[in-house]
Amino acid sequence: MAKAKAMTKSQIVTAVAEKAEITKKEAGAALEALAALAYKNAKNGFTIPGLGKLVLVNRKARMGRNPATGETIKIAAKKVLKFRVAKAAKDAIL
Repeated sequence: MAKAKAMTKSQIVTAVAEKAEITKKEAGAALEALAALAYKNAKNGFTIPGLGKLVLVNRKARMGRNPATGETIKIAAKKVLKFRVAKAAKDAIL
């Protein structure tokens, strides 16, 4: 059984345009605006209702191990971006 491929950006734009009864150009602009808004506000937490939330998380410094040599190394603290899936999305998909 062949695995289904993920939708392309143009397929998503087309589907949104048809569902919302707007032009592809308007749908593309709306998706780009949503992405730009998410990038700008991610540091404060950005929620997409029904889908999930982008959150910025501070990771502490920790000790790790180089799998090739087994050598112990120090991993520096850093900020990472995470996406927490909404319960409604989990329930609908799973």
